[in-house]
Amino acid sequence: MAKSKNITTMQLALMTAAAVISLRGLPMMAQEELTMFFYIFFATFLFLIPAALVGAELGSAFASRGGGVYSWVKEAFNPHMGFTAIFLQWIQNVVWYPTVLGFAAASIAYMIGMPALAQNGVFVGLFSIVMYWAATWVTLRGTATASGLTSKGFLIGTVLPGVVIVAMALAWIAGGNEIAFEHIPASVSQVVSADATQHAHPRLFPHITGMSDIAFLAGILLLFAGVEVHAVHAPELKEPQKQFPKAMFLAALISFGLFTLGSLAVAVITPYDQINLQSGLFTTFDIVFKHYRVGWLTNVMSLLIAFGVLAGVMSWISGPSRGLLWTAKEGQLPEFMKKTNKNGVQVNILVIQGCIVSVLSSLYIVMKDVSVAFFLLSALTIGLYLIMYMMMYAAGIRLRYTQPDLPRSYRVPGGNAGMWCIGGGGFLAVLFAFTVTFFPPSQLPVGSPALYTGLVVAGTVVFLAIPIVISVAMGRRARKNRQPSK
Repeated sequence: MAKSKNITTMQLALMTAAAVISLRGLPMMAQEELTMFFYIFFATFLFLIPAALVGAELGSAFASRGGGVYSWVKEAFNPHMGFTAIFLQWIQNVVWYPTVLGFAAASIAYMIGMPALAQNGVFVGLFSIVMYWAATWVTLRGTATASGLTSKGFLIGTVLPGVVIVAMALAWIAGGNEIAFEHIPASVSQVVSADATQHAHPRLFPHITGMSDIAFLAGILLLFAGVEVHAVHAPELKEPQKQFPKAMFLAALISFGLFTLGSLAVAVITPYDQINLQSGLFTTFDIVFKHYRVGWLTNVMSLLIAFGVLAGVMSWISGPSRGLLWTAKEGQLPEFMKKTNKNGVQVNILVIQGCIVSVLSSLYIVMKDVSVAFFLLSALTIGLYLIMYMMMYAAGIRLRYTQPDLPRSYRVPGGNAGMWCIGGGGFLAVLFAFTVTFFPPSQLPVGSPALYTGLVVAGTVVFLAIPIVISVAMGRRARKNRQPSK
């Protein structure tokens, strides 16, 4: 007997929210103070929702074929572009690891009562490298433990601290304490405006004099990325056409609520000059818990957040690389990339992945400011991911014309015009955000803007060229092997 489709709208909404929400982004948004509403609105309605709707249509159309974004783009265009899309989805995840492990390093620093270590590049870099290889070693052993860590890590290390920080902010306001975002220096013109008496008033819309003033948009989009991962579950709903949009809007509302309330909580409690991308959340906990004479709770919260982060890393290490293994079996990668160990884990791909993570984590060691290294890695990550999203949107539009009769259990509403509106609008929003990634944020001491931009450009070009070169080379090799011998 076939299994009934019993996934509910709420279940899919929570699954999607769990994939999107991460506390490490709260200080990044809090640093934008009240202008965060502009960035969160942009990320939710011009990125999160369009990506979910287009991803749902493509996921429902190709659910039985496997391969995810590789199959979507391959069917719309060609195998070379399909491989490039899955490679970018994989490599952005590899670049993401040092950023999330850097956040874990900061949490450990606060847990052991040595917060200064959170800004020590050597500690952050070495911690990230050691913890990643430890997680890889566990993954290679094929342990079932990692699967159970995902849900526990989300609830204990993300939801619980998120609720606590919001509750503490409410207690802070109710106790008549000073609201930090009302006392931002007038010199920070991006987020405040000054009157004739030089009294600063928080802005609701960012003061934009150049692209550098909204460079944080790229990092904030990264916080909302990954929604397409659960689009493949659309066919499991009883009424996908009705339930999926509701699930995605509900997930967007949950994400919007937790990100907004959590970021506001940080902005309410933490003075502007103490909001740090790497350790700002722990500084907030430290301030509020010491105020109420329960400073030891900072150590507890830091431990819980570290558990949540490391559990998330453990659960993601083998996931995206499985997609790369799938393309290797289709002949898109060299033979040695197919190798799996006795536990069925893609050993060579994980080793290569670990080497790249180690190199990127060393940026923490060589760069003077950990926050700059943190944001640089985030910018590089979202730049690669946004290229993949542009390919996904283009594939969704093109397949409406090249394969109009392809069975789709879910369709973006409004016919082809609706797909152009949702997919085309999402494409333009992503293109704009991609352009922004190349500008250093005016809120961070980047040193040489030219060097910052050069690093992001070089990283993007190198990681984009790799799949193209590999795919072309493998294609030529396959054609040569098919030629009859004389």
